[in-house]
Amino acid sequence: MYRSFQEILDRAQKSGRKKIVIAGGDDPISIKAAERAYELGMVTPIFVGERQKIEKLTTRFEIIEAKSPDEACLKAVEIVRNEQNAILMKGHVTTREFLKAVLDSEKGLRAGKLLSHVAVVESPYYHKLLFVTDGGMVIKPTLEQKKFIIQNAVEFTKKLGIEKPKVAILAAVEKVNPDMPETMDAEALVDAQKRGEIKDCVIEGPMALDLAVSKFACEMKSYKGEVAGDADILLMPDIAAGNISAKAMLYLGGAKFGGAVVGTTKPCVMLSRADTDEIKLNSIALGVVTCGIH
Repeated sequence: MYRSFQEILDRAQKSGRKKIVIAGGDDPISIKAAERAYELGMVTPIFVGERQKIEKLTTRFEIIEAKSPDEACLKAVEIVRNEQNAILMKGHVTTREFLKAVLDSEKGLRAGKLLSHVAVVESPYYHKLLFVTDGGMVIKPTLEQKKFIIQNAVEFTKKLGIEKPKVAILAAVEKVNPDMPETMDAEALVDAQKRGEIKDCVIEGPMALDLAVSKFACEMKSYKGEVAGDADILLMPDIAAGNISAKAMLYLGGAKFGGAVVGTTKPCVMLSRADTDEIKLNSIALGVVTCGIH
């Protein structure tokens, strides 16, 4: 089990170089992160996009010409799909263009029925990494979609050494309330895990965030459970809650951050345009460590 990004970076440097293919290579921050990852011995970058634009920023690595963002995404996905150990990364292309290629029914990288996003958070106030999902892809997940989101996150955390992750289904309260649909979903998800529909994890909820991550809060509220105060995965009720929570930890809580699209056949790095090169480097390291693990 990794408890910090430094541990993940250390492991990535020992894993052997993987190819990382950047769709829309004319992105300065992605280039900086990829060059740093190369210098650390983690990856060999390939940039896909308009050659002239990329060469104004770097000439150190292979460049594959693409005349449009859509073409860049399709070519990048094709390369990753055909390589044994390769990572896909979103550069200077839109999320729509990127995901359109990833989700292509014939040539894409979809592994299951649903793709989702996991934000990996290293907080100075928590004793291990937290996996927040989904703050990046599924806007208003249904109960069935939440099952896939959990399973995607579980498979991802297992690749990082967490054999049976603890999943907290977050809400504002701990009691099921028909006026709060997320609490009804939480009860149904706990039952689904007990029936074996969601595998290789422990699920509890509904619970407020403080009970998921604070033993002190659990003691004060007399809340007991296997997940209580020791959650690995935080399932958010919707994309707004997930996005706001992760960014609050990052910008106001001093947390370190990385992320990945999960439910794909190959590691897939898709981040915000506002993310720093450190966040992108952390995300690349996650891709390297999980690359080739099935």
